[in-house]
Amino acid sequence: MNYQETTNWMFNQLPMYQLQGASAYKKDLTNVNILAEHLDNPQKKLKCIHVAGTNGKGSTSHMLASVLQEAGYKVGLYTSPHLKDFRERIKINGSEISEDFVCEFIEKHKSFFEENDMSFFEMSVGLAFDYFAKEKVDIAVIEVGLGGRLDATNIITPLVSVITNIGIDHVQFLGNTFESIATEKAGIIKPRIPVVIGEYTPETQPVFLEKASVNNSQIYFASDLISETFPSDLLGDYQDHNKKTVIQTITILNEQTDFKVSSENLKSGLMHVVRNTGLLGRWQQLGKNPKVICDTAHNKNGLEIVLNQIQKEAFDHLHIVLGVVNDKELDEVLPLFPKNATYYFCKPNIPRGLDAVSLQENALRFSLVGNVYESVNEAFNTAQKNASKNDFIYVGGSTFVVAELSLNSKG
Repeated sequence: MNYQETTNWMFNQLPMYQLQGASAYKKDLTNVNILAEHLDNPQKKLKCIHVAGTNGKGSTSHMLASVLQEAGYKVGLYTSPHLKDFRERIKINGSEISEDFVCEFIEKHKSFFEENDMSFFEMSVGLAFDYFAKEKVDIAVIEVGLGGRLDATNIITPLVSVITNIGIDHVQFLGNTFESIATEKAGIIKPRIPVVIGEYTPETQPVFLEKASVNNSQIYFASDLISETFPSDLLGDYQDHNKKTVIQTITILNEQTDFKVSSENLKSGLMHVVRNTGLLGRWQQLGKNPKVICDTAHNKNGLEIVLNQIQKEAFDHLHIVLGVVNDKELDEVLPLFPKNATYYFCKPNIPRGLDAVSLQENALRFSLVGNVYESVNEAFNTAQKNASKNDFIYVGGSTFVVAELSLNSKG
């Protein structure tokens, strides 16, 4: 199979959360342990940082990779989901895994995957660990897919565990309280491995303290310990929390491992995240006059921060291109959006996308008014036509809406 056929097979044969949602969620780590054994346990050959959290785990993972690259290390980076191409998930020093490696890996192990009913995410994790081990990376930054305790990435023993924050998302798997979600994320805390917490609340802090205590793990609350941060090319107020988390994590690496990162490496790494890693879709500016911003924020906590950021901008009128997936709690997120904007409702082009008419009807209950469009690009193009040069266009609501835009990380 060529690359397109290989990735299509991966997406279609097996449950894939990105497309199907709930049916793709596995209830334990049995499968991924069988897979790791089959691949000769590549994860045991890796030095890792493990990153979980409701929001900010992608940005934090990319920042960490960028900083470590600036320090001269060969850095593996595993993240999800991808926006355009599956290979975005697996990078070394910012370069995506080759199409050939993906094809050869799947071809070699395809019958094993089929016999053992491996999910899309389990295969992807196995591929990443196998690739990083074969390429002999110095360190790998591994982002959790969903939750923590039962996530396929949770077979690693990292140098440091990182939990960025806890918000309400994916309640059908992780529970619908801060405590229950914190418990799932805290499942990445390992015996005697230090853990960094980015943000905490009165509900989540006791969960983290208890789990760290049981595991004899030193726990570091970055928001209490780090007061000074440095500028980053990742814009958006919400990156301040992520920067503190990164600085605390790098401090631990410097103090407790053989990795050495100077303050210059740290500053340079934070300032060149996009150049070093190719990260897309985080408060990313796609145009000016009118200013166009896209952002992958998609839950209450993330959207609240991004929408507050928009209110700090100077503009005549706000245009919002909005699409969501069908498992979003609309009553939670729609009240966050401003009533004095023009809306362009669309459906992300995946099976999980919520029908745009349904989104429009729900939005109307909160006095959010706009038309329905056939596609993300039609909605975006119409917003661009309607906006004057002093207006502001925001595109978001879902990672998969942003994925359909023409993004260029190097530009």
